[in-house]
This record gives sequence, structure tokens and C-alpha cells, in this order.
Amino acid sequence: MTEPTDIQPIDENKLIAERREKLKALRGQGVAFPNDFKMDAFAGDLQAEFADVEKWTAEAIEALNRKVKVAGRVILKRDQGKVAFVQMQDFNGRIQLFIHQGTVGEDTYKAFKGWDMGDIVGAEGTLMRTRTGELSVKVETLRLLTKSLRPLPDKHHGMADVEQRYRQRYVDLIVTEEARRTFAQRSKIIGFIRQWLEAEPRRFMEVETPMMHVIPGGATARPFVTHHNALDMNLFLRVAPELYLKRLVVGGFDRVYEINRNFRNEGVSTRHNPEFTMLELYQAYATYTEIMDLTEEVIREAARHVIGTTTLVWEGNEIDVGPAFRRWSMEDAVLELNPEIKRGELRDRDAMAAHAKRLGCQVKNEFGWGRLLLEIFEKTVEHTLIQPTFIIQHPVEVSPLARESDTDPGITDRFELFVNGKELANGFSELNDPEDQAARFQAQVEAKASGDDEAMHFDADYIRALEVGLPPTGGLGIGIDRLVMLLTGSVSIRDVLLFPYMRPEA
Repeated sequence: MTEPTDIQPIDENKLIAERREKLKALRGQGVAFPNDFKMDAFAGDLQAEFADVEKWTAEAIEALNRKVKVAGRVILKRDQGKVAFVQMQDFNGRIQLFIHQGTVGEDTYKAFKGWDMGDIVGAEGTLMRTRTGELSVKVETLRLLTKSLRPLPDKHHGMADVEQRYRQRYVDLIVTEEARRTFAQRSKIIGFIRQWLEAEPRRFMEVETPMMHVIPGGATARPFVTHHNALDMNLFLRVAPELYLKRLVVGGFDRVYEINRNFRNEGVSTRHNPEFTMLELYQAYATYTEIMDLTEEVIREAARHVIGTTTLVWEGNEIDVGPAFRRWSMEDAVLELNPEIKRGELRDRDAMAAHAKRLGCQVKNEFGWGRLLLEIFEKTVEHTLIQPTFIIQHPVEVSPLARESDTDPGITDRFELFVNGKELANGFSELNDPEDQAARFQAQVEAKASGDDEAMHFDADYIRALEVGLPPTGGLGIGIDRLVMLLTGSVSIRDVLLFPYMRPEA
């Protein structure tokens, strides 16, 4: 591709204008953006390899005569006459470049003195350790690979504007070590979960299911709507992959999982983003208690293997995922935190409505005792659950896809995991009775007709799949974003999303 001979300024800022002039000069000299430099080493790997300063003394490294080719962004630059020291940063660390005019040549050194912080360079040379003990590359060949036109934030203050960090994540990742570490850990957490699920004896299989649905289902949530022009029909971005995954269990894939993107047309907060990542899995011939065991173990093992400890700090609270997680029924939790409610009132709709009103909870005519129990739980209990706690045995009314208990009518074999007052996971023994499921779908349809925007639609094909036969199955959904928040100690969901939702800039 032929490069333009000039570039029109799009910013009057003095520093940017100066850099554009430098780029203009580079264009006049030939290729301004070369693409033929081949690196053979990463900064972080070299730092780790030679971290033992007693073994790798300056003399030992010099005797090794190790040649390397490194590339990255200029983060710091100290010019001392005919000698310069540069901190160069690549994707996994930093390394110092020791640049001497006599080694790289007078022309190269003169050109280098005009380069700016943020420029991307390639350097070839020999490893050395300076008198201050810093591992460095004694540069023999130095090239400018990419001219940076915009200056980086001040090195002492970084990106102080939090909103700017989210909008310009590409800059945030350059200047904020904590951000780079968090997203590297996120990648490792997801990678570990995949390996753990697929290993013996679990043997789960990763699958992919549609992200555009004809009928939104699998969760009680308001969907995003889009339009398919060729078919002239509305489609819904998925709120959950649940119903498709369970179709696969019907088809004979007994253990399936998907790490998926979901979309819910709801609020934005420090714990909610319209687009988010979930782990959903389904295991045939498993009950919700076995799925609780699996949930607890995968979180504990991820903490041990990726973070290196089961003792975590989240929003100032020390949380230990090492011991067994508490398992507490929703009714017992509500009774303990609300001593004025009597056990005999829990399933009395009128009594629960009176308590809900007294507590300032939402009360609607269509709410039964089960929905009112949930409202009171969310108002009075949820925020108190700091250490990992499974809240079990949810009402049927608020669990349209969960199996009803064989011993306690009106209650399902379901759990939600709470940590630090936040829901991290939801699971249950799946409802596999097609007639019961059809009746619950119909109840959801009636709730939607009464104004509940989050109620489910009636999915006739899913009922047909259940009629073919779904084996006894346990299911699980874990919010990956919130799990990463827990494991990395991040306060806001935006801190663990590379590109969180933001309103357009003014």
C-alpha cells in the first residue's frame, strides 16, 4: 500500500503538532512504519530468567554473550550526553535499553534523541547488568517501528480520571500496571476454568450456542431486540444460553459448558454491565448439591492456581474461599435476620405482604408469598453475606426452570452463591418434567401480560425437547466478571471489562 506523503493535522495541541512534524520527516526518509523487525525475546521472560542476581552477576551475564532482539514501547528515557537509558515495555514486562552513541552509530543516536515517549522501537544487542544491578540490553542496532503521535499521561500521575481509563483502555493498559495485571489474571482464570472442567474426572465438553434467539429465554431478564432484514423478523440477543445447552443434554452430550457473552437490557452499575460473561454448565445425573460442590471447588482451585491464595480482600473485607462454604436456606436466613417474622407466616401471602410493606420492599398484587420472600431476602439479608454462602431452597414462584423439591412443595432444589453481598453463581436441579415446565412458562406469559418486562416467553420447542426426555440434570451459571472482581479485588465491574459500556462522549 502506498503511504500518503502528508497528513492533515487533526489536533492543534502543540505536542501533537510537533510529533506530526517528526512523522512528516520520517515519511520523507522512506518507510515511516516498517514491518520487518523480528523479535526473539520478551522483557518479562528475560527478567524472570535472570532474576537470581547472585547467580547472574554482571560477569556471568557478560560471559554468556547472550544476543537478543526485543521490541516495545518507550516508557522512560534518560539522555546523558553520548549515553542513554531507556525503559522499554512489551506485553509481559519492562527491560532497560543501554544505548551508546559509539555502538549504535552517530546517525542512529542523533535520530534516537528526537524520538518521544510512547514511540515503539526495536532493539538488538547483548544482555548485560549495569553497575546498579539492572538487567539491560546493550544495544547494537536500534530502529523506530511506530511513531506515537499522542503523548502518554504524566508518569507520576498516570490516568487519574477513572472515566478516561475506561474510555481509553489502550492508554490505561500502557501506563497502569494494575490494569495490565488484572486483565492478565482474568485471562488465566478463564483458561484455568476451561482446563479444570475438561480434565478427568469431570470431562465437560465446551460448546457454542446461538447469540441471537427467536425467543429470549433461560433467565428472567429484559432482552435487547434487533431485526433480521432478510427474514424480516425480530431477534433477541441472548439473555442466557440455558435452554440451548439443555437441548444438548437431551441430545446425549451429558456434560457441556459454555463461557458465553450475555446481553440484558437493564441497569448499569458497579456490578452490572449490559454485556457480560457467564460460565454455564450442565451435568446429567447430578443434583444441585453436587453442582454446589463443583461450584465451590472450581472457585477455590482458581484462587489457588491463579492468585496463589484462598484468602482474598474485596472492598476492604477479607474473604476466605478455602473453608467449606455455608449452605443456608432462604427461609432460615430471612427468619434469622428478621426476628419479627414467624415461621408460620413465611408462606402466608397476606402476612408476608404486610412484612414486605413494613420493610419498604416492592409489593404488587400479583406477587405470591414466594416472590415476597425473595423481596424481603434481597432487602434484609443479601448485603450481609460477606463470606461465601449458598442460599438454597428458593420458592418455585421465582425459579421457573428449577426442579421442585420432592419433600417441600413450593420450594425448588436451587442455590445462589453470595460473596461480599453480591451474587456470583446460580444453580439448580433442572426441571425435566415437560408438563410442569409448560405450566410454569404459561405462568410467566401471564406475568408478562401483567407488565413484568423480565418474565419469560413460552418456548414450545424447548417443551418439545423435554418431551423427548431430559435426564436428571444439574445446572450452573457463574458470573465470570464478578468472579474476576472477587479474585483480583476489583471494586467495579468496569475494572475487569476491557471495554465496558460507556455513554458517548459529549
